[in-house]
Amino acid sequence: MKTSIATVSLSGDLRSKLEAIAKAGFDGVEIFENDFLVFDESPRQVGQMVRDHGLEISLFQPFRDFEGMPEPLRSRTFDRAERKFDLMQEMGTDLVLVCSNVSPAAIGGLDRAAADFRELGERAARRALRVGYEALAWGRHINDHRDAWEVVRRADHPNVGLILDSFHTLARKIDVNSIRSIPKEKIFIIQLADAPLIDMDLLYWSRHFRNMPGEGDLPVLEFMRAVAATGYDDYLSLEIFNDQFRGGSATAISIDGQRSLLYLGDQVRRAEPDIALPVPEMPARAGVEGIAFIEFTIDESEAPQLEALIQTLGFRRAARHKTKSVVVFQQGDIRLVINTENRGFANSSYLVHGTSAYAMGLLVDDARAAHRRALALGAETFAQPVDEGEIEMPAVHGVGGGIVYFLDRNSDLGTIWNVEFDPVDDPATSAGLSSIDHIAQTMQYDELLTWLLFYTSLLEAHKTPLVDIIDPSGIVRSQVVENTAGSLRITMNGAENRNTLAGRFIAETFGSGIQHLAFKTDDIFRTADALAAGGFVSLAISPNYYDDLEARFGLDPHFTERLKAHNILYDKDEHGEYFQLYSPTFSGGFFFEIVERRGYRGYGAANAIFRIAALRKSLEPAGMPRA
Repeated sequence: MKTSIATVSLSGDLRSKLEAIAKAGFDGVEIFENDFLVFDESPRQVGQMVRDHGLEISLFQPFRDFEGMPEPLRSRTFDRAERKFDLMQEMGTDLVLVCSNVSPAAIGGLDRAAADFRELGERAARRALRVGYEALAWGRHINDHRDAWEVVRRADHPNVGLILDSFHTLARKIDVNSIRSIPKEKIFIIQLADAPLIDMDLLYWSRHFRNMPGEGDLPVLEFMRAVAATGYDDYLSLEIFNDQFRGGSATAISIDGQRSLLYLGDQVRRAEPDIALPVPEMPARAGVEGIAFIEFTIDESEAPQLEALIQTLGFRRAARHKTKSVVVFQQGDIRLVINTENRGFANSSYLVHGTSAYAMGLLVDDARAAHRRALALGAETFAQPVDEGEIEMPAVHGVGGGIVYFLDRNSDLGTIWNVEFDPVDDPATSAGLSSIDHIAQTMQYDELLTWLLFYTSLLEAHKTPLVDIIDPSGIVRSQVVENTAGSLRITMNGAENRNTLAGRFIAETFGSGIQHLAFKTDDIFRTADALAAGGFVSLAISPNYYDDLEARFGLDPHFTERLKAHNILYDKDEHGEYFQLYSPTFSGGFFFEIVERRGYRGYGAANAIFRIAALRKSLEPAGMPRA
């Protein structure tokens, strides 16, 4: 499988785009005409620049408003085509994209369009060039790939073929199985794009909201399975029109694009094992049993404060590293690792971000296979020297440059707590916390799609619909990656401005990262009593919240008073009830949450505005008047 991406998908000038595309590992590039027109080098120089980066030009595009034009416009379209052919030959590419006509002057008729393409094919053949026809979803007469294929079939010329774009097919909900009967030699290139499901004008939707396969909601996999059934084995190319991408990092977007194509190819290979699709082999997505640990980096002088907070949550000091300044606190299946080392990556992370939950360990079915898959998908590996007697954990860099470690029960990694740590006898009393319910990671909004794709391509998990979290100072976009068993839940919150609580966290910690941990309990009221007895001070919630809550859900007043007495937030959906209890913030906006689920499947989004308001109030200096 060869991969390509259109220059229109990225920000920057043509030179910087090519650098990013080559760095991400693509084989080819689609040259979007406007990117060439605003560039100062000649077509020949551009072609050489592409080749100098180890790339080839997979396609030159677009050629618009061609077929079905009346005279004298028809003659003019052929003159324009000849000029495009000149450019292509100078650049060193043989394929041009002709998109279906949108001109009000265009005259319909399949035979008329086929005749135009037959003549264009003759002209292209004289130059050893090829013409690919694509049906735009908003084309005036041709807006369906089935009609475009009929035009190509009737044109019956070896230099005229079909270009299929997943967006144009899927946006119009055209049956993808119609692709399976198209001869593979007549498919000249496959263009791929995903998009969120939004009810809007097709052209506007396409020009502003496309994203990488796997980042949106369109059934791109089903489209590709149909393509694979034809035996097609040439370029898979990305054509992504997205305002956010055009303002972001060309390197990051290119890496996302390559990852999306590798992941899509892997999905097709697994879904269609009888089809010989030329895609790189990699281990299957990792199944996640749970969160093995969360590791904090903190200065030794500040550690007692964090440890004291953790102990009020009912955690006991369970183990100490044999050679490093690392302590493990445990409760139920939850392990919190406190690292105060003054060397290594943890210390470097502290120097940049301050106190932070900089690393997490995932308990997976096969840790080393998960690591190999991550690397195959373009993740950046993480490794640092290990001392004698230590076990090297496979790991990659994750959100905000933090670390994602992989552990399993079936290798030496399953013994790491016994091999590297000495137990500590701590008689602390548990507060009934059993496991990590979810991890909340905060990031810039333009990173959200990147990390959704990172997790869903690597792990057996799916994403939930995007939710708007209302902050008094703006909107935070939130989306969740979770698995069916509920043993993995990661809420990802994309901040668009630094005035929100999420944005403030990013600003104060100099980057994205884990902002809070949610622990699970089976009895929120018993846990609240135990926490209070241990000296835990919960986040104070406005009493007005409880008056409204009682009215909204028709709660018993005595029950509401119990919630209010412990500052417990409440929500309910069609599956059951949800209870939330929060700590105030610690060091830069980090905080803890305790939850109880009684069948409930969400994350208390309706309560977010009340929690955020309470957190903001807790951050205000004592005695300072509120705005």
